[in-house]
Amino acid sequence: MIDNKARNRLEWSMAKSDLCREILSLGFPREFGDLLAKELGSPRAMGRMTAYLRTTKPHSVEMIVDEMLAIASEAETWRERKQSQEAQAGYNRWLQYRRQQGDEDE
Repeated sequence: MIDNKARNRLEWSMAKSDLCREILSLGFPREFGDLLAKELGSPRAMGRMTAYLRTTKPHSVEMIVDEMLAIASEAETWRERKQSQEAQAGYNRWLQYRRQQGDEDE
């Protein structure tokens, strides 16, 4: 049985391989694909980038980097929103706890 950490590494590795294979098919060096994978950071973001490369077939580094920046920005916005939601949920739990403590004291 594969643990979660190993599964995540495998998923990341497969997404990176797909991305690099697509970069190579467009005539760019593998190192460019490695850099894109590093900057994108997640298998989901790499998958989006790979889909973009397959459908658009961009011929310039600038087009590819522009899309990578857009995908990375969206991913960062999503992470920030999730962190904010988690912080708000923690605050709400704290308020509920305080309210319950106040009810018990009366």
